Amino acid sequence: MKRSWRIFLWVSLIFIAGGLFFFDLSDKTHADGEGDTVYVIPVENTVERGMAAFLKRTTKEARESGVDHIIFEVDTPGGRVDAAGEIGEIFQGLDIPNSAFVTNRAYSAGSYIALNADEIYMKPQATMGASGVINSDGTAADKKAQSAWISSMVAAAEANGRDPLYARAMADSSIDLPEYGAAEGEFLTLGPKEALEVGYAEGIVDDRNELLNELQLSDAEIVEQNPTLSENIARFLTDPVVIPILLSVASLGLVVELYSPGFGIPGTMGVLALVLFFYGHIVAGLAGYEAIILLVLGIGLVIAEFFLPGGIAGIAGIIAIVSSLMLSSADMGHMAMSLGIALLVTIVVSVILFKTMGLERGFFRHVILNDSTSAEKGYVSSVNRLDLIGLEGKSLTPLRPSGTADFDGERLDVVTEGGFVPVNKHVKIMKTEGSRIVVRELKKDELEEETE
Repeated sequence: MKRSWRIFLWVSLIFIAGGLFFFDLSDKTHADGEGDTVYVIPVENTVERGMAAFLKRTTKEARESGVDHIIFEVDTPGGRVDAAGEIGEIFQGLDIPNSAFVTNRAYSAGSYIALNADEIYMKPQATMGASGVINSDGTAADKKAQSAWISSMVAAAEANGRDPLYARAMADSSIDLPEYGAAEGEFLTLGPKEALEVGYAEGIVDDRNELLNELQLSDAEIVEQNPTLSENIARFLTDPVVIPILLSVASLGLVVELYSPGFGIPGTMGVLALVLFFYGHIVAGLAGYEAIILLVLGIGLVIAEFFLPGGIAGIAGIIAIVSSLMLSSADMGHMAMSLGIALLVTIVVSVILFKTMGLERGFFRHVILNDSTSAEKGYVSSVNRLDLIGLEGKSLTPLRPSGTADFDGERLDVVTEGGFVPVNKHVKIMKTEGSRIVVRELKKDELEEETE
């Protein structure tokens, strides 16, 4: 029954994974019209590599469909610098007229994305800027990273004929622009009126219809592009916060599974977490076949370690798995930190589960063997026959150094102290160690002394 349940579970997981890979729930809404065609593509929530994959797909479709204009509806608090750089390259490679429509906020990486568009329009309550680059722990990035980011912001502004001073002020707090609410030590954030005044916006509009009127595309066919189910899942799974959680669940589940008979729920959770990790990174374009091959090879080597001596296969397997994770990451530093978090969580939770909660209570009474063999329970591995010490007899076989000897009619398996003893020599039992009986050959003078 348990075997059937496990087979059903694994078959279900395979079908679910296959469905996520191949089932496209892309939501496209068409408005009747004649003439021009406009793609509306949302740039929402955190900027990460999943968003880059989505924009790469939709802009490619727009190019292949021969659309006349692309509207990017921007509402994001920012996100990863590397993902923003990739999105910037997508914008820079567009040969289709396009506009960024800031519906609410375009902060940090979001402002960089907007600056790469041909035109920028903003809603009356929208804001854009506050683009200082920070590390994942919330601290300011080093000077090298800040300088590179400021240069990217300036280049994006200059490429579209905008004054680079304000782009620099968005990313460099040392620029003093008090007339726009950015005194020295603060990053510049522009409202729609300020953006219009400095040339960072072409207009202020209330909604998409008004924007289409401004673009003289009110009669165009509108095609709304939304992320597919797989892209939404990939964006969630590649979030910098989710990655260490997945790795922690994977490592903890597999560690607990080592103490479980067969393959059960902990191992299934661990494997599923790894599947989700690689699924998200494959859809986002981060993981390739080489990472999957390394992962499979690593798991195979770890399994082989249970049957091979030496530990080399296990170490090689762990190295292969870690390498596959590193190859799947766009940021080696963040992946190393995620692995460190997963290791720390696994150690702490394991200690809590196996020590604080006790091994004889709850779920773990079915997982860990608590019984032991002891003399008090009647288990005796061997009888230590101390009564044999001092007995003398004769060797029945050559002792090389082990063999058989006779002691008052009792044949015993014995071993010498290291030397060779021929057949029919007098020997004496010197000590017993469990089933090991140690003898020494009696020399002629020793025999004479005993005879006297």
